[in-house]
Amino acid sequence: MRDTSIIAAFDFDGTISTTDSLRVFVRRTVGTPRFLTGAMLASPWLLGAALRLVDRGTAKAAFLRATIGGRTQGQLEDDAQRFVAGPLQNLLRPEMLARLRQHRALGHRVVLVSASPGLYLRPWANAVGVFDAVLSTELAFDPQGRFAGQFAQPNCWGPEKVRRLEAWWTHAPPRILFAYGDSRGDKEMAARADHAWIRGQGTLMPLIDTDTPERAS
Repeated sequence: MRDTSIIAAFDFDGTISTTDSLRVFVRRTVGTPRFLTGAMLASPWLLGAALRLVDRGTAKAAFLRATIGGRTQGQLEDDAQRFVAGPLQNLLRPEMLARLRQHRALGHRVVLVSASPGLYLRPWANAVGVFDAVLSTELAFDPQGRFAGQFAQPNCWGPEKVRRLEAWWTHAPPRILFAYGDSRGDKEMAARADHAWIRGQGTLMPLIDTDTPERAS
């Protein structure tokens, strides 16, 4: 029987994957020349984000607009399927896939919470078969079905991750929340959790004793 009062929330990039999957996806989709041209065109926004003068979501949208902008939803879904079946498999950390399955075997609800696009995270998560939900950044498409260079919801990063989680579990918050991340974008989710692990800050926590919450500092 599943213990749905325990939730394990996982970041994707750098946590389950070894690198930023979005950059790999875009480069594989449009090729290196357009990838580099797009990065140059979006450089004012990307630099502004690095200097914390521009919102990260705005900078990401500018980069995607300059690279995959104009592609239809159908084209991008096909691109995503090829990415999931091929290149993405080489980016996954075996120990984190094992941790996902361990949570599922214990009956916990498992949720992916990522700033990367659901465009390819959803088909990947469906194939893995352990996730109860995918909370991610969603692309917006115009009436003609082409990527509009914008997001349908705010970029799923930082405080937005906690907002998405709380909206997902609505009025039934978990008795115990595990959170897994690797960067500043996971800080708020880690602070909200009872048991939090950030890559580079210690070994994975044991899953045997989940009755004594230890809220992250």
